[in-house]
Order: sequence, then C-alpha cells, then structure tokens
Amino acid sequence: MKRTKPLSRREFLSRVAAGAVLALPLLELPLLAQNLKDGVAPIAEPHFPSRLFLFIWRNWELANTDRLAQVLNTDESSVLKLGGMLGLPAKPRLTEDQLRRIYITVIRQNWHVLPHEQLIALLGWDWPRYKYILKEDDVLWSKLGLGVKPRCETLSYQEPTPVEVQRAAEIKRVVHDFFGAAFEKQGEPPFQFIAELASTQPVICSAPRTKPSAKEIGLRGCMVLEPESEAARTLVRDWMAYLQTAFATKLKMVGATASNGARTIRFDIAPGLGTGENGFQINCGDDGVSVTASDVAGLRQAIYHLEDLCEERGGPLLPRGNWQRSRRVNPCYIYPYFALYGDPLLDRSIDPFPDGYLEKLARRGVNGVWIQAVLRNLAPSPIFPEFGEQWEIRPENLRRFVQRASVYGIKIYLYINEPRLMSRAFFEKHPEVRGSSYMGTPEVAEEFAICTSVPEVRDWLRDSLTHLFKQVPDLGGIFCITASENLTNCFAHGHPEYCPRCSKREGWEVVAELLGVFRDGVRNGSPTAEVIAWDWGWDWVKNGAEAAPTIAHMPKDVKLLSVSEWGTPYTRGGVSLVAAEYSMSVVGPGENALKHWKAARDHQIPTLAKVQFNNTWEISAVPYIPVPLLIQQHMENLLAEDVSGLMLSWTLGGYPSPNLEVAKEYYYAPQPSGAEVLEGVAKRHYGADAAPQVLAAWKQFSTAFLEFPYGVVAGYNIPLQHGPSNPLRLQPTDYRAGMILFPYDDLKHWLGPYSADTARQQFEKLAQLWESGLEQFRRALPRVPKERAAAARKDLGVAETCWLHFRSVANQIQFYHLREQLGQARATNRSELIQEMKQLARSEMELARRLYTVARQDSTIGYEASNHYYYRPLDLAEKVLNCDKVIRSLDKESAS
Repeated sequence: MKRTKPLSRREFLSRVAAGAVLALPLLELPLLAQNLKDGVAPIAEPHFPSRLFLFIWRNWELANTDRLAQVLNTDESSVLKLGGMLGLPAKPRLTEDQLRRIYITVIRQNWHVLPHEQLIALLGWDWPRYKYILKEDDVLWSKLGLGVKPRCETLSYQEPTPVEVQRAAEIKRVVHDFFGAAFEKQGEPPFQFIAELASTQPVICSAPRTKPSAKEIGLRGCMVLEPESEAARTLVRDWMAYLQTAFATKLKMVGATASNGARTIRFDIAPGLGTGENGFQINCGDDGVSVTASDVAGLRQAIYHLEDLCEERGGPLLPRGNWQRSRRVNPCYIYPYFALYGDPLLDRSIDPFPDGYLEKLARRGVNGVWIQAVLRNLAPSPIFPEFGEQWEIRPENLRRFVQRASVYGIKIYLYINEPRLMSRAFFEKHPEVRGSSYMGTPEVAEEFAICTSVPEVRDWLRDSLTHLFKQVPDLGGIFCITASENLTNCFAHGHPEYCPRCSKREGWEVVAELLGVFRDGVRNGSPTAEVIAWDWGWDWVKNGAEAAPTIAHMPKDVKLLSVSEWGTPYTRGGVSLVAAEYSMSVVGPGENALKHWKAARDHQIPTLAKVQFNNTWEISAVPYIPVPLLIQQHMENLLAEDVSGLMLSWTLGGYPSPNLEVAKEYYYAPQPSGAEVLEGVAKRHYGADAAPQVLAAWKQFSTAFLEFPYGVVAGYNIPLQHGPSNPLRLQPTDYRAGMILFPYDDLKHWLGPYSADTARQQFEKLAQLWESGLEQFRRALPRVPKERAAAARKDLGVAETCWLHFRSVANQIQFYHLREQLGQARATNRSELIQEMKQLARSEMELARRLYTVARQDSTIGYEASNHYYYRPLDLAEKVLNCDKVIRSLDKESAS
C-alpha cells in the first residue's frame, strides 16, 4: 500500500511563501517586506455595527482603556461608553507583565482591524521592534498568513449612528440572554497560571492518613540524622518542611548518635554507590529509612521519590521495601511553558524560570530547559561591528537564570539557528560574505544568507560562542538546527547555486563543517557543555541523501537529535500516511529516526529523541493532552532503541503535567511496570478512591486519540488550535489559511490528504470516543480529596476543551462542505442544506458557551508559548454573535 507523506512545517512554509509570491506583483520582496505593505481588503464582520465596535470588543481584555483611547484619538469615557453599549463585562486593567506577554494575541486580533501604525501604537512599540518581532519571533510573519497585511484604514472615534446604537443594543441582549450571569464573571485573569506554577507551596492534605498498614511504616516520630554535606542538609530540610506543610508532620534533625532508639531516617551521598550519575537507593523497614545517592542530583530525585510515595498513600507513610534507580535517559530538556520566544534575555522583568516552576519540572525528571539565542545579540564582534548591541545585558540575565536553575539540578540549553539571514544593506557593507539569496534570485532578492564557507564567518560564529560560554560557563550547552525555515546557510533552502562558493561544495560538507564550528566554539568556552545537532530538515536536502554523510562526518562528541515519530506509518479513515511532523497520536519511533540513529551508532555518536509528551499542533490550546498510555508506549519503544536523552518539546509542551510524570518513570533503570506507573500518577493527583475511574478515562482518551486524522497539514491550517472560536463565514473570504494563527474558511487547505467526508467522520469518531472518557472522569470527581478537587476540575476542563475542539472542527468541515454544495445546489435541495448549516451554527454556539465557561475558570485554556492566546473568553462570545448573524442570514436566504 502506498503511503503519502503529509506536509511538514518546512514544506508548509515554503508553499505559503510560494503562494504569497505568486499572489502579488511584489516578486522582489521577501515575506517580511510584503507584511509591511498594504494588501487586500480585511474581512468584514457584519455581526458588529461597525469596525469601531469590533475594535472595542476584540481589545476589551487585551489592552487598557487609556491605550484604546489613544489609538482612537478620543478619551477613556468614550471607550467605556462603547463597551457599555455592547454589554461587555467590567473593563479589566491589565498589568505590565500581562501586556508584555500577550502581544501576539494583540497582533492577531487586530490584523484585520487596524493599519500598521495604529497596531504599533496599540502595542506601545516602535517600527524597529515591530519588524524584529515579525521576523524573529518564531517566523511570526508566516503565521500571519500569506505575508500580506490586510489593507485597513485609520480608525478613529465617531459617535455611533442610530442604526449602530440599535445593533449594539441587540448584541447586548443576545449575549446576556445566551450566557446569563456567567457573562459578567471575570474568572481567572490571563496568565494566572504563572503565579500557580511559580508557587513552591505543596498541596496541603486536609485529612492525612497517618496509621500505617502492615506493609507500611509511618514517618511521624522518626528522627532525621543530619547529613554530612551542606547541599544534602539543604535538600533534607526542604523535605522536612514539605512533610510539615503537606501532612502536618514535623520531624526533628539530630546528630548521627542522638536518635535515642527512635526510628531514624538517614541521607547520604556516596559517589561510589554504583548507580551511576543521578542514581539512588532507598531502603525502608523496621529500623527506618536509609537513602543513599551517587550525587546531589540523585539525592534530590530520591527525595522526590519519597514525596511521590507519600502522596500516593495520602499521608506521611512509606511502603516497606527497597528501591534502586540509575538514570539512563539524560538529558531531558524542555521549553518553558510561559517563556517569551523573541528576545527572552533582554528584559530583566520577564522571568521564565521562577523557583516553583523549576521545582515542578525537576520533580518530573526534567533536567534541562531551552530558550532561543540570536548570536548577534549575545556577543560583540570585530568582524561585524554592527553586531552586539546591548550584548552585556543578555549574558547577565542568562547567568542569573543558570544559577537559579542549577539549584534544582536543571541546566539551560540555547537553541542556535545560525547565522541568521541579513538584508541587502548589510551585504553592501560586507559583500565578501554574501551567500545564497532568500525568496528570489540574487538580482531581485532583498535578503541573503551569511555564507558559512567564508572563513571569517566561521570565525565569527566560533568566537561568539566561545565568548558566550566564557561569560556563562555553567550553561548546559546548545542544540542547533542547520536546515530550518531560516536561511542559515546556503544549502538550508536548497539553492546553493546562488552562492559562488557553496555552488562548488556538497551540502553535507557545509553542514558538518558548521557543526564543527559550533562544537569548537562551545568547547573553547566550556569543556563540559553539550553540543546537540538536530537533523531537522536534513532529509529535505536532496531527498535525504545529505543526512548519511553529514552524520558520518560530524564531530564524534556532538550528539544527534532526531524527531522520534517521523517516518512512522499509520492509517486513519482508510488513508495510509507516514508521519512527517510532531505527533502524539502517531507513536514513534519511525523509519527516519531509526535510520539516523543507526548511522550515528555506527559512528559512535550518541543519540537523542525529540518528542512531544504534553501537546502538539494536533491541539496546542491545552497545556497537555491527557493520553498518558501513548506516552508510556512511546517511552517503552524509545528504551528499546537505547536513546541516551530526550528533547521533550518544541515551544509547545512545557507544562508540568501528569504526562511528564509518566515519562519520568522510564528515565531510570530498572524499567518499571506500566500499570504501576499509571496507577501511581493517578493516585498522586486524584487520590486512591478516584484513581480507578481516572485510569479508565485516560485509557479511553488514549484509545480515542489514535483516531485523530493526523496529516491535516499537521494541524497548521485547520482550526484545531482555535476550535469553537473560529468564526463561520457564509461567504468565502478568499483568504488562504496561514500557519496556526489564521485558519480562516480555507477548507481546501485544511484537509491535506483527506476528503471532507473522511476528515469529518474521523473527528466525529474521535469526539465520540473521547466523550466516553469525559464521562469516566466526571464520575471520578466526587471521589477526589477536597484539597485536590480544584486541580481535578481543571484537568477535566482540559480534557473537555480537547473534545470541544474536535467536535467543532468536525462541524466546521461540514459547514464549509455544505457551503460549497449550496453554491452549486438545485433549488429543490437548497432548503435541506440551509437547515443543516443552521443546525451546525447552533451547535457551534453551544460549544462556544461551554468553552467560555472552561476558559473563564482556567487561564491555561487557549494559551501556547509562541502564539500566546489563540482566543480569550470574549472571542467565544463573539462566535455566538457570529453564528447568530449566520443563522439570521440563512433564514433570509431560505425565505427568498
């Protein structure tokens, strides 16, 4: 059976870029430049009286009143008057921290509303920052669509006309009748989850179980023997404080001979333990508890293991027995759940690594976090004097982060995607380093690669890395991509013929040389930092012919990272495909990773797997997809391939979830029992009484997710991230879906290899199976201990959000499939089509109502680190207005 390979992120971007060029006469301009030109007309929103009212609604929870008034050239009272006419809830005031974290949502929500100048004013930025963010913030320019900003006229305050006043009153009535009192409730403010994740306070057990069974020992009354080292004493005191807070159990630390016959708890660090790095042994019996670790990191994990055992039992109790763990998967690094992507080291007030969050990651076995680094911002250069502006600030902030993370045994890794392409103006100063052109031939292109075949360029890269690692010697290391969306070398986009030097070389030669430069730069600054080469994009250079020689010639102390699931065959809805993007519904490893890992092992190169264990673009609007059985299966498969480490996420997936707890158990030898792992995690989160039904729900979710129609352009086009917030369009917008941020009504490009019927049926099947898991979870809630009930309700909300998105995508596919038929239908069939479209619109209204409630109660809903909020609750209320208007328009069409 022939299997189709769905579009990857890189292929998607290249096609979007090609589409943008073909759609415009501006063939000589790169996408970013096109973004800063006027384009086609914006999408009209007829459910609002005017663009002014649309602006007020869209920004009510995204900007403060004074800024809205400034943009509209009016006073604050006029802004509040318009909000009151629409019946909006009380105007919230956003903090400076909230405003700094929500800018992508602001840009997206106003892309069809404001011209550039007013959008920049709304953000409080200037043109240089605006352009930098569009270019460097995870290819934001591409996510915004075809690279063309809709042509929006300047918006200013005007007194509403009588017709507009009447329509505003209708909107107020509709939303208040539909949502009732829930519409006025503020709920959690945006980013409330940061405070929760930053907290170091453990869950306080309201009624701890203190009486041990015959198979347990109680910790109350035990004496803690004082450890020899200060590092060990600090960890043990933290553990004692945890027991006192969580279970009202106060222990006393005494000298080694002062136990007076009481049961003792001993903690030791013994480098010759034999468990290897980060390993530990625990013995628990009549005499007490003995904990021995090979190093401080191992002792920390041993203490976390004790905490897990207590939480599974609901009190200060430990099972009798012996445990030995040796770390076999190292490193395990992840992207911070709420880090800002663009330039995270410049602003000292933005903290991606608060203590509580680091501790939660460490408890889940994570020992690394990564952030983006742009080398020209991190080091001065005599070769390129224009580089290095404000470089002193960034290493200073980085040192602060590195020191704090080290307290929890976590290292910081930098994502290096270098050298970044530069403008024609840069190469007028440095013509000798100009490489392959970007978006067009050298004669018309405006941006070019900095050619790495030039020795001075390699010197700059090497020296910059050396400088950085000398400035911050405790960095964990780097991982690099050498064939990404960014034109980081003359082969990255497959056009070396545009470079006079690289046209005479092989791609693998250039990439292997570049890896050597990265390796030498890091090693000159730090002998222990890791250098990790991600093979992302290698298989798209000359149809994969470049990967094998690159691996053969890369430095032996550089580790190879491969996306685990790529190349895995699967069949959904009778369509046979091969995974080519991040996925949790397709469990790896696949052929691509297996082939590259084998080549690496043949050359004595360590191997790592890139995975997504929390969420993917299948749905990233939730902090995690509750499918732990698929995580378990993936980890078992990876252990069979003997991978040495894991990259646990791209920019999405940094939440400290139950999924990560399941994965952690496999980072250590001996390999655990699968059933025991799941049961332990369920007991810790929901208590022993609720665990069986939660386990049943997890099993059902995991089974259901295997029906996900993966391959719908990897989720980039289709409204999986937006779910019920994506408006219904009765008339085609003629806008092509952009990557992630704007699905529009572009059914053709949503579906990928599936027909509309097949895709809809698969989402309906997925939703139906998933709904059974929701019922199991709801039945578990009354059994959850009261101190964990609020968190359990949020976990149910996460699972329900998944269902609401899946169900909504099925609705939207069918709506636009019917819209196509309606345009071609005979009069005898139109009435049936219209009635079904109206029913779908009503269904979308109900889904929006349910998701509104969930999103008000949980600020993680709709959020992802590199896209910020896909929607806020008022966007779901707008969907109700949108559908109401669609239904009334269909009624008119039916009557005509």
